[in-house]
Amino acid sequence: MNVIQIQVKARKRAKMDLDNFENQGNKGRQYTMTIKEIAQMAGVSSAAVSRYLNGGYVSEQKKEQIRKVIEKTGYQPSTQARILRTGRAHLVGVVAPKINSESISRITAGIEQVLSARGYQMLLASTDNQPKNELTYLRIFESYPVDGIVLIGTVLTDEHRRFLKESKVPVVVVGQETEMASCIYHDDFGAGRAMGQEVAVKALKRNGGRPEDCKIAYIGVTREDKAAGAAREDGFRKGLQEAGITFDDHRYRRESEFTMSGGYEAVADLLSEENEIDIISCATDTIAAGAIEALIAQSKKAVPESVQNSGARMLHILEQSGICVTGFGDNQMLRAVTGGIPTVHFGYKTSGIKGAELLLEQIEEKNPVPVHMKLGFPVSYTHLTLPTKA
Repeated sequence: MNVIQIQVKARKRAKMDLDNFENQGNKGRQYTMTIKEIAQMAGVSSAAVSRYLNGGYVSEQKKEQIRKVIEKTGYQPSTQARILRTGRAHLVGVVAPKINSESISRITAGIEQVLSARGYQMLLASTDNQPKNELTYLRIFESYPVDGIVLIGTVLTDEHRRFLKESKVPVVVVGQETEMASCIYHDDFGAGRAMGQEVAVKALKRNGGRPEDCKIAYIGVTREDKAAGAAREDGFRKGLQEAGITFDDHRYRRESEFTMSGGYEAVADLLSEENEIDIISCATDTIAAGAIEALIAQSKKAVPESVQNSGARMLHILEQSGICVTGFGDNQMLRAVTGGIPTVHFGYKTSGIKGAELLLEQIEEKNPVPVHMKLGFPVSYTHLTLPTKA
């Protein structure tokens, strides 16, 4: 019997084994099987099945044979067995402050893109912006068989830093700079400074070059968030200062949650005390959306029915108020309904991609050297125009 006859006979026997399996009513059900049994049904070697399950090279023909058997048998490879065999679970834990956020969605999309291409799966935990919840999930993931963790950071407490220092698995922080782990973060100070400089130019032009007449407000977030809270605001102040404008904290600064409703409440409070404002700059585009809604509530002017329930509503509010609103983040939904407010584009998806790549490098090459990567930014000055005062 020659080699070809042996191969044909093996394939026929494999088909008979699979047919018998289906005839017993097992099709589509999860079934406890070994790699050897899968190999026998697929008519391939156990080594080929092992390579297939672990992302190694297998010919297209054998891939298809193995895939059909796995699909029909409902075979699920044992995570514990794979860990013992390879030393990896091919799982990555991702801790996010919330999931109903465009910026977070863009970050996690970037992470997932890299992980899926490299044969890893993502376990996502949302913490509702609660640092205690973050720490809970970090510890759960450390105990669970994950190969590494991506922390999308907001407020890093002493407990966070202690965990990062002592973690038994690699951790990469996205969105915050830290000395305790590898991190991917944005140039928030530079972005704030660039926006502050441009805001100052427009406000000075409107007020005949008189810095003392410029009325610029800032809606910030908690400064415990060192990126969006502290660095972004400090940069904005620096930009104003370089133009000769002194920012009046007491009159023109308010603080908001990272929400549209928070922006609305902060600006409503601001406008109840200050009714002559040139520009309202917000720490995020989401806060800026709330600020725009507060403008129409303060003006007490009815929005025409022709735009009341359309995407042009916010654009109408901005045009009628005479107050410019700026943000950070380049929110695509806000861009769609306003035509684009002045904002800073942060590469959120890029940060997720780079963060995942860095984590897998540390997992697979066991590279313990922390890497810090700062991402740049483009600024969009769309609609940053103000009528000159008499």
